[in-house]
Amino acid sequence: MTLKAYRTHFYKELEALYPQEEYETFFKFLVQEYLKLAAYEIPLNFQLKLDEAQRNLFDKALSRLQQNEPLQYIVASTEFYGFPFQLSPAVLIPRPETEELVDWIYTDFKNTSCTILDIGTGSGAIAVSLAKLLPEAKVTAIDVSEDALKIAEANASSNAVNVQFIKQDILDCQALDRSYDVIVSNPPYVRDLEKVEIKAIVLNYEPHLALFVEDQNALIFYKKIAELAIKALQPNGILYFEINQYLSAETVSLLKNIGFSQVELRYDFAGKPRMIKAQR
Repeated sequence: MTLKAYRTHFYKELEALYPQEEYETFFKFLVQEYLKLAAYEIPLNFQLKLDEAQRNLFDKALSRLQQNEPLQYIVASTEFYGFPFQLSPAVLIPRPETEELVDWIYTDFKNTSCTILDIGTGSGAIAVSLAKLLPEAKVTAIDVSEDALKIAEANASSNAVNVQFIKQDILDCQALDRSYDVIVSNPPYVRDLEKVEIKAIVLNYEPHLALFVEDQNALIFYKKIAELAIKALQPNGILYFEINQYLSAETVSLLKNIGFSQVELRYDFAGKPRMIKAQR
């Protein structure tokens, strides 16, 4: 079967499940991944005959897409802030709004030799990206999941940066072991009651440990991290959070009550309150 013929088959199998723009993007991405063709080369290779091994790769990916599995897990990779990242179902797929959080920190600390702590690092997207963007920075990252830390360590290695990774449950931490200029976290913040808003592709495949909190204690991670940060930040240090859009006022109030006098709320590209920057 030629690449063009397989494209027709691929589109037909997915047209009832996804919008046209999505399944066209899936096909282009898989061709780039499996055949190592640039986007502009795809039309020039429509008459390329797929061998058995190549056909098997596409068929397996197609089957998984039919089960609504995220493409990023199928190819075990994604791009974040322009950098390549390995993925597995042990870690969340990094979101574009988190890139905005990284950009905020980069803008505030570029050309400095700051110390950074990323709490709940997951794939290492925040920590590794900041280590790439701020080569003079010393970056440490914490996560409770050993499987997530393995992915994060692999991403630090593949992106050629040094990040210290520590396995720790932040909720059990009594004090951070040193002071930092920057503490950043994108902790679990989706309440159980909000699951009705979450797409099945997320609910069925992404790790709930990194996503959800109980309705009655939705700010548990923010409270704990802020209490640790208020003691561990350098005098001019800054705490950054990605937050639940529905709990922005509550999160700002929580930080002020803990002792952060300067709290700035920022909206993401979709116009939702998504990030906070806090200083004493």
